This record gives sequence, structure tokens and C-alpha cells, in this order.
Amino acid sequence: MPAAKKRARVPGSEKQLHRHAKLIGKVDPQERIEITVLLRPRPSGSQADSHTEDAMVLGTQLPEQRRYLTREEFASARGADPADVHRLENFAHEHNLTVVATALSTRTVKLSGRLADLITAFRPNLKLYRLGARVFRGRRGPITVPQELGGIVVGVFGFDNRPAAKPHHRCLEDLAASPKKRRAAASRQRPRPTLRNAPDGSLTPPQVAQLYDFPPGLDGSGQCIALIELNDFDRQGTITGTGYSSSDLSTYFQQLGLPLPQVTAVGVSGGANMPGPDPNADGEVMLDIEVAGAVAPAAGIAVYFAPNTDQGFLDAINAAVHDTLRKPSVISISWGGPEDSWTDQFRNAFNQAFQDASTLGVTVCCAAGDNGSSDLPKTDSQGRPVRDRRPHVDFPAASPFALACGGTKLTGSGSSISSEVVWNEGDRGGASGGGVSIFFPRPAYQSAAKVPNSPRGKPGRGVPDVAGDADPLTGYQVRVAGKNTVIGGTSAVAPLWAGLLALINQRLATQGKNQVGFINPILYGSPSSFHDIVLGNNDIDGKLKKYKAGKGWDACTGMGSPDGMKVMKLLGG
Repeated sequence: MPAAKKRARVPGSEKQLHRHAKLIGKVDPQERIEITVLLRPRPSGSQADSHTEDAMVLGTQLPEQRRYLTREEFASARGADPADVHRLENFAHEHNLTVVATALSTRTVKLSGRLADLITAFRPNLKLYRLGARVFRGRRGPITVPQELGGIVVGVFGFDNRPAAKPHHRCLEDLAASPKKRRAAASRQRPRPTLRNAPDGSLTPPQVAQLYDFPPGLDGSGQCIALIELNDFDRQGTITGTGYSSSDLSTYFQQLGLPLPQVTAVGVSGGANMPGPDPNADGEVMLDIEVAGAVAPAAGIAVYFAPNTDQGFLDAINAAVHDTLRKPSVISISWGGPEDSWTDQFRNAFNQAFQDASTLGVTVCCAAGDNGSSDLPKTDSQGRPVRDRRPHVDFPAASPFALACGGTKLTGSGSSISSEVVWNEGDRGGASGGGVSIFFPRPAYQSAAKVPNSPRGKPGRGVPDVAGDADPLTGYQVRVAGKNTVIGGTSAVAPLWAGLLALINQRLATQGKNQVGFINPILYGSPSSFHDIVLGNNDIDGKLKKYKAGKGWDACTGMGSPDGMKVMKLLGG
């Protein structure tokens, strides 16, 4: 009898189950699923470390001084090695698996097959579980591959299909203290035209842009903004919700007196534009489109829909970063979760994707979370306590290659800000996420920012980098499910910054200059380009005593909210 082949663990693939998940049985061995296998980039080893350093150095240069790779050049220089792909394909053949798609640029291979064959190939400890009303495939422990694929396969996604991320937005109606106030908020007939906070404190996105002095005379022409959105799905994997309404968008922009942006829904891994069943999830998508579109109405908006799993989330990011048709110059992500709720392989895969984006000249804006320094809600959907009395930062905002976006409470009129403090309305109204990563080391661009040590006592990546209006009490007038309403959250700040950067990219293009790409190192060198937020804290329930705003960078609002004209000049526009 031949000896069993030695196997290697896929690094960082160890996964834990939610403590309240209930085992309900075995998975169906005849069920067919599709997984995503992530391969190592070229070149590997010390040269890969050098590539990371080069990406950071690139971020210190003005856009006009940079040399970005084209997406075609990137596939040759940093994509998967065809020899590695062939090894994986041979392995798939041995286990009766089908190669569905291969993308050298994203270093991914899609494999499909019966669960029985996939489990034999990758050895996950996979069972069926129930959490609340949700039934899902869940796994515990690592994934393994034959020794000859060790070091080649750096991630395997798709066995576990529990919901992965949450949107970071807060609705004013949910915060209203009485049914009367809720009815008043819901009865608003159209966005108010005045260039000041409305009686309920809200603003239209153009009013926010004016308060932040976004450059006039620009509309985002020639640019594409990518939005990442995650679908809900049923037990069979069929998409059941999350999307946008074209008629609502048409009405909204007509009310604002702006042209309707060109919006394209891009399905990834079975994702689709599916509005209707859950207005809360739809509110995330509509907020993202309406904020980015109102700031940069002539920019194309590509909405990448994927199932809300770790596999779907990663596939959507890679699809946007490497889209050779639409070529987005800015990506906005309003979904996430505490960084320690993800596996190492997932954090590493996302961080690598964001580093790839920097090499291609693409900026990635990420919401920093809406539950303050805790980054956890008080209770789950079943009313059970969730908080663990420890600070957390949100991911993917914690990636050092992301522009992490925190939240403020903004009041003003016209172009004059009368007050801006850290957004913190407690558990009912939310608070700006922020803190210090326990996984990502402090990047060089934060070396002078006086970032405190992480909860583990080590230097870590500080979150957020920047901020903007996020308090639902001074939130954004938007349209969802046929009615005008007000939504806040750091989910609004990511598309706000994406819109600003699209305007700046338009300006740079007219000057024959490169788009801005990865800009964190430049931003940290110019604190005068921001409205420094010095009042407030993001201790959402008063129990953690972390963190306070102060002069310069802080773990509530980063460098502060933008002075759009100054940011544009800083980046060479």
C-alpha cells in the first residue's frame, strides 16, 4: 500500500466558529460548490518583501513622479506563475475537480466539484451549523494541501459560507427618540436646497462637499469609481437581496438638480443587483452611489456585487482592482468587521490586493466602522451580549494600504463650518471606529503621528487616516425604497473621499499627470490640508476609555476631515 502523501497547512487558514453556532449535522457530500484558490505572487521570497517596500516608497512620491504598472504589465510582473497554476490544475484533475476560471493577474484559480471530492482534496473540518435563523457550512481548524503545493497555495476560500461582513451605516429614523420624530424624518419630500444643515441636522452630499471646499468646476469626467457591495443569500446560495433602484436614483439626482451618473452593476461570483427584500442593506448601496455620484456626477460608477462571504468579498475586490474594461481609479468599501474576526489568510489576501491596487495607481477607501473603539455592537440579532471589553479596529480599514475613513459630527452653512467634533452618539446613534491594529505593524508614514501602542503593547497600524461627516444627526439626505431619508455612518465617508479623489484625478488628467493612487504617506506629511478635530472621543459606551481626539492624528478621526482644495494642491492638482 503506497505511503500517504505528506501535507502542508495553508498558512493562516485556521478558522474558528462563532461561540453561539449550533452543530446541526454533516454537509451533503453530493452538493457542488465553487471555491477560490489563491496562489503566491511572482516573484516570491525576499523579492516579494522588496516589492512591499517599493509600494510604500511609491506612495511618498507625487503622482506625476510615479510609474504605475498597467494591468497587463502587472499580470506578467506580479501575477501567478503559470508553473504554479499547472501544478494546481494537476492536483485538481487528480481529485475530479473542474477548473472554472484562472486569472494570473489576481493569482486565483476557481475550482468546482462535489463537496466529497473537495473535502478529500483540501481536508477542511466542515459541518453544517445554525446561527439564529441562518444555516451555513462552517469549518474549524486549518486547510491542508499536498506538500508539493505548500508555499504555492496561500489561501483557500469558499468552504465556509457564513455571512462575512456588515455595512457601516446608521439611519436617522432608527435614532429618532419617538414615533413622532420618526414620522417627521420619513415624511421629507425632497432634499432641501439650502446650503446649511436642515432642521433635522442633515445635509445633501453637495452641501457636505461645499463645507469641505471640494474643488469647483470638476465633475469626475473620465473617472470610474468602484463600489463594493455584498449580497445576502439563502441556504442554496441563491442571491436574495441587496441592491439599488434605478428609479430611486433617477428621482434623487433630479431632486438635486444633477445629471444621473452612469451606474453599472457588475456581478461577481454569482452576485447581482437585487433590491427590495431588505431596505437596510439596500440603504448601504444607495448611500454609496448617491454620495459618490452627487460629488462626482460625471464619473462612471461600477457597483461590484458578490455574495457576503469571505470568498465573495475577496473576489469582488480583485474584480474591481483588475478590471481592464472599466479601470476604476478609486475603490470605496463600506463593509467590514473587527480585524480579529477574520483569518490570517483573509487579512493577508486583502492586504496583498490593496498593495496590488497601489502598484496600479488605484486608491482604496475603507469605512473605519460605526461602533467606536469597541468595533462591536452591544448585542447580536438575537439580543445576546457581544462586546468583550476590549478595543478592536475594523478590517479591511486596518490594512496599511487602505485609506481608512473615520467619522465626525458636522454643522455649518455654505462653505463655513461652525462645528466639527468626533462622531459619538452612543449605542443608539453610533460612533467613529478607530484604534490600533494588533496584526499590522505601524507603517513608516505613521512614524511621527504619535500612534499609541496596540492593545497588545506593540507598535501597530493606527486607524483611521482621515475623516468626514458621519453622524446620522448631521447625516446625508438620500433616497431608499421610494422615500427620502437620512443616513450617516463611516459608510458615507468612504464614498465621499472616493468622490473627492475622482475630482482630483480628473484635474490631474487634464494636466497630463497620473492619478493619485496610494496617498497615505503624502497626506501624513501635510496636516494643514485637514480640519483638525480636537474635541470628542469614540468610547461608544464609556467603558473602554479609548480614544480621545487631540491635536494632529488621533484614533478617532485620523488627520481630520478634508480641505478639498488643499488636498488637491498637495497631490499636484
